[in-house]
Amino acid sequence: MDKKEQLVEAVLASARGGKEAARQERLTCAEAFELAEKFDAEIAEVGRICNQNNVKICKCQLGCFK
Repeated sequence: MDKKEQLVEAVLASARGGKEAARQERLTCAEAFELAEKFDAEIAEVGRICNQNNVKICKCQLGCFK
């Protein structure tokens, strides 16, 4: 599995495996930045993966997403 596939799997796992029961298909902004750093990817790539997989960004550090 290449790095991009690993990043996709990590994004989906994080979005579905959150501690809050109602958090399915959501990824916090902080988690997105952590995954980008861990996989040495641009944050925009994480954003594209989220968009392609209907994962919503929440708890935005800039206040853009709730």
